[in-house]
Parts: sequence; structure tokens; C-alpha cells
Amino acid sequence: MDVYAQMLQGFATVLQPIYLWYTLLGCLLGTVIGVLPGLGPAAGIALLLPITFGMDPTGALIMLAGIYYGAMYGGSTTSILINTPGESAAVMTTLDGYQMARRGRAGAALAVSAIGSFIAGTISVLLLSLFAVPFSEFALHVGPAEFFTLLLFSMCSVAALTGKSLARGLFSMLLGLVIATVGIDLQSGMPRFTGGHVELLDGIPFLIAAVGLFALAEVFVNLEAHLRGRSEVLGISGPLWLTREEWRRSVWPILRGTGIGFVKGLLPGGGATIATVLSYSLERSLSKAPERFGKGAIEGVAGPEAANNAAVGGNLVPLLTLGLPSGSTTAILLGAFVMFGIQPGPMLMQQHPELVWSVIHSMYVGNLALLVLNLPLIFIFVRLLYIPTGLMLPGIVVIAGIGIYSINGSVFDLYLVLAFGLLGYAFRKFQVPTAPLVLAMVLGDPLEQSLRQGLTISGGSPAIFVASPIGQVFTALSVGILVLSFVLHQRRVWRGALA
Repeated sequence: MDVYAQMLQGFATVLQPIYLWYTLLGCLLGTVIGVLPGLGPAAGIALLLPITFGMDPTGALIMLAGIYYGAMYGGSTTSILINTPGESAAVMTTLDGYQMARRGRAGAALAVSAIGSFIAGTISVLLLSLFAVPFSEFALHVGPAEFFTLLLFSMCSVAALTGKSLARGLFSMLLGLVIATVGIDLQSGMPRFTGGHVELLDGIPFLIAAVGLFALAEVFVNLEAHLRGRSEVLGISGPLWLTREEWRRSVWPILRGTGIGFVKGLLPGGGATIATVLSYSLERSLSKAPERFGKGAIEGVAGPEAANNAAVGGNLVPLLTLGLPSGSTTAILLGAFVMFGIQPGPMLMQQHPELVWSVIHSMYVGNLALLVLNLPLIFIFVRLLYIPTGLMLPGIVVIAGIGIYSINGSVFDLYLVLAFGLLGYAFRKFQVPTAPLVLAMVLGDPLEQSLRQGLTISGGSPAIFVASPIGQVFTALSVGILVLSFVLHQRRVWRGALA
């Protein structure tokens, strides 16, 4: 009964005018971020994170969550109209969405994207409500040793399942762990890897790294793309709705994509990107006319878009109950929680139940608001695509610079942002995944603390990490996923050599 009372209290909180405003503001900002080419949810949240300083934690997190799933909605616009995915999860939408636009069915493509996103988002939030408590109760049985193996599995999974090779993923993860160790060692009180800079004694702020790696790196990438030439923008043509035949062909792909997206969202690594690929592949294999795919099949838009948005609810389950982000966007959200002095994990449901349920229930309101925003106001959002690159990119740099400088008033922080921006750009050019680095930065401190606590309890024996069934399972999974990633990569190499 306590859980039901907390859920009702969460609904009551969300329905207060101030929190409704934060929900709508987050959805609106997220949609705009999704519409702007090159800005995905990770870069958008990182860019806008500084404005949450001084805000009420509940309102700030509700707004950031709205930006997250709002950007998932808006990302389909650029994929359909200019064949430019805002992030990797929107790549599959370009295959048939852009072809539908070229055939004069851009309106139908945008409509099925909005409707599918609404259905998938609502169902995934309902499933999130059902899974949150059982996951939280399971997490209460996890001690320091088990928590270390759980964190290790999360980082190994993201390192193994993102990027084109295991080596690049592990390199990114290890670099993130190195960055996480910068600052004062809590046990010895000695500075580590500060290079004599007093500004680094407290470590490298997560916000600076996030803004540099995502927002500033995206500016560099888009600037290069602009100098190489611009993509064609296709206006909306045809009715902004589906025909009866298109609706009939879209229902089951939406429902199947919802299931795939939520289940994949529960697992670390890849998240929405892999979910959209699985959904697209499934719809093509089930279709009686697979040759239509890639030429404007509406199923190729409905399924991946539903999987894309359903993954948001799935991603939030391990984040809220275990404190484990499954990708770069949820890693930034984890950093936002920590900035407000709130540690997601086993005790979150007991210590901050009203906040958790408020964030979850705000997503019901947000999904409805996004459906209203994306259909009638789509013509307004499309105008954002015509903002000159010469204005948009400098604007992003100015907003990022003002946000970072306003925190501490430090020019050194601006140099750090620039350094991380160049690092993020280099990662993009060399196809090194950013998600393992961000995840390692966020989880590096709890990983180190749980490692030390486990060794202290066991008197220095590492056997404690495989002494319990939970530790054994997560250790085996960590080794298994690394081996599997290596085998699959070698298999692709051998196939390419034989081709």
C-alpha cells in the first residue's frame, strides 16, 4: 500500500502547475533539439544542464527527462526531411522515411513517427512503473563486492557493444577511468594526475566533459559537414495523416517495435540504436513484400520509431533502480542526479520515492504533450531546419560557453571544455565510441569505492568478488560479453577477407 500511496503522490506532484510547466518546457526543448541536425538527446541535455543549477531537483529532473524523450520524437524530422539522422538511433528511419518524403508522403511519415512514438512511449512508461519496484528490491541484496561486478559488467557491456571494435570500446572505457581518477584521493588525501593545477583538485566536473564531448564536438562535426556541402531540405507534402491502408500496415510494427525497444533498453550497450536495427530487420523479414523496404515502406518508419522511443522507458529502469546507465544519454542523466546530491541505485526508491514517481509519471503527461506538439506544430518546427549554419553553430558555442563560465567563473573551465570538444571530435573521426568514456567517468568513483570496500571486507582477497552467486554471474557475463564481441569482430574480418 505504501508503494501505491507514493505513486499517487507522484501523480499529485506532477499535476501541480509548476511541474506541468517543467514537463512541457522539457518536451518543447527536446523536440527543438531533435529537429536541429546534429543535436541528439545526449548533446542537448549536456548543453542545457547548466541552466538547471539552482532549480528544484524534482523540476530539473522532470525537465531533463522531457528533453530526453522529446529529442527522440523530434529526431525523426531531420531523418525524414533531409536524410540526416540527429543521432545513431535515427539512422534506420532515414532508409524509408526519406524515400517516403521524396514520393510526396512526408506528412504520413512524420505522422506515423509521432503516433508510433506516443504509443511506444506510453506503453514503455507503464512497463517502467511495473518494473521499478521489483528491480529496486533486487538491488537491496547487492553488497559492495556484488556492486563492483555489476558496475564492471555495465562498463564492459557498453565497451563491447558500442563502436566497431572491442579495442576501441575498451580504450574509451579505460580513458574514462583515468579521467575519473583525477583529483584528491579520498583514502590517502593525496592529489592524483592534477599536473599541479589547483583547479583539478576536485576532479574534472562531469558537466564540462559532457558539454565538450557532445555539444562542442557536434559543432565541429557539423562545421566540417557544412564546409563539404549541405543536404537538400524537403518540404512537407501530402496530407499530414495516414491512409487507412497505411494505418493497417503500421499497427503491428509499432507494437512489435515497442516490445523490442523496451527489452533492449533494459540491457546495457547500444540501447535505442540496436533496438531500431532489430525492429527494422524483423519487419523486413515478416513482410510479404520485403523489396519495398528502402523504397518508402511505412513499416520501416513505424517499427524503428516505436523501438526508439520505447527504449527510453527501458533505459530508465536500470538507471533509477541500479544506478546503471545503459548509454551516453542516461550517463548524463546519472550525472545530473549526482549533481543534485541524489544517488540513483538500490536506495533511491526508499530515500526519494516522491521524486522517482514524479519523474516517471511526468512522462505520461509529456508523451501526450509531444503528440499535440508534433502533429499540429510540425510546420513550425520544420522552419528550424532553415536556420543558417553560420548562425546555429556559433549560437551553440555561445550558449555552451556562457553556461560553463557561469558555474565557477573560471576561464580554465572553458579551456577544459575546448579540450574535451577536440577529444570528442577526434573520437568521431576515428570512430571511437564516446559512451564507454562517459559511462566510465560517471561510474569510476563508485567502482573504485566498491572495489576498496570489498577488498577491505575480505582482508585483501579478490576471491570475495566471486564468492556470491550474484558476483559469479556478473563476472561470467563480463568475461562472456568481451569474448563474444571479440569473436563476432573476428568473424566479420574473416568474412570480409573471403568476400
